[in-house]
Amino acid sequence: MLINLDLVNQYVGMATDYLSASTAADRLGVSLATLYAYVSRGKIHSRPGPDGRSRVYRADDIAALIERRLAGRGAAQGAAHSLTWGLPVMETRISLIRPHGHYYRGQSALALASAGATLEDTARLLWDAREHDPFADRPPRTWPAAVAGLLRQRDLPPLERAAAALPLLALAAPCPHAADAEQERLGAALLLRESAALLCGRRPDGRPIHAGIAAHWAPAAAELPALVRSALVLCADHELNASAFAARVAASTGASLHACASAGLAALSGPLHGGATARAHALIVQSLRQRQPGDLVRGYLRRGEALAGFGHRLYPEGDPRAALLLAQLQTLHPRRAALRGMLQLADAVQQQGGLPPSLDFALAAIAIIYGRSVEAALALFAAGRMAGWLAHALEQRADGGLIRPRATYAGIVPHRPADR
Repeated sequence: MLINLDLVNQYVGMATDYLSASTAADRLGVSLATLYAYVSRGKIHSRPGPDGRSRVYRADDIAALIERRLAGRGAAQGAAHSLTWGLPVMETRISLIRPHGHYYRGQSALALASAGATLEDTARLLWDAREHDPFADRPPRTWPAAVAGLLRQRDLPPLERAAAALPLLALAAPCPHAADAEQERLGAALLLRESAALLCGRRPDGRPIHAGIAAHWAPAAAELPALVRSALVLCADHELNASAFAARVAASTGASLHACASAGLAALSGPLHGGATARAHALIVQSLRQRQPGDLVRGYLRRGEALAGFGHRLYPEGDPRAALLLAQLQTLHPRRAALRGMLQLADAVQQQGGLPPSLDFALAAIAIIYGRSVEAALALFAAGRMAGWLAHALEQRADGGLIRPRATYAGIVPHRPADR
């Protein structure tokens, strides 16, 4: 599997919001014949595909058809569908996901990562910090005593260490419930730096976050800071995923930014969210121990087991975040046997299962190439995503309103008292 970085960059600039016929029909839940009928009636716009022979179909038109269909089924059914990879349930100005990539306030995350943006730059963009740089002030060099005690416990995994320390940091925070937007961003910047340091098990300092993580991982690897920087930027936000929604719900109650970040970390710890990175790491390690990764993939598919780290519902043609990071890894380590083995695994999954690598696969690959554990891959993910959790918390606090959806009761129907 050879990934060309120039092609990735070209793809970022030229991609449009169109889907293949099979993907469009699958999203609609219809046959290809019905899809073509929608086109002939003017409900879906199509145009020639990149190969000149097939046609592609506008994703927004397909989403509009799904929305109209759900509206006809009633509000309750539409809301239930929306909670599981369905239609949008709330407004945000933070990020947008398209089949070819995601955007931060209208700017391509792929382009930002390729152009050298740091996580701090990205956080300022996500937080809409246009005038004052909240990272201009240096963070404190020492931890509170209780937090320092946690860092001395080397057996604590990064996510658990950060989750335990955040409430303690809130007690010492200067303005945890500040209502002024500038003060909120200052608190968010300090929290982002401290969280990244916690996840690495080090003290916060004035270095860029990616430089601190790279120095902790492999101080002699001169190329690593740029790779970590790209990964952090690509991880920074991904619209209303489970952890971002958890952070927003906490923010809607008036909770502090530390509490909102804790909610995001708690959601990320689940096996269906951050656990996907851990499973991808395990699959890669298992594959590298075998001579023929195709046999491993064939066994997984025969047993009906999921191949962690492959496929993404929002990127039917492939996760562009993974494509960019894997291309950078290939550029940096073109002769590494481990990387060749990973790409052979990716080829086998693509050929046998039709699934390209996801961001989880790329993060696990980075950790393995640099001799780090699965906890390091999760820490990298969490350090980047913290910027997005804080962005959603800030937006929710500014917009106001308690997030309190209603449930459709499906249990035992209580008896009414007899009429008298």
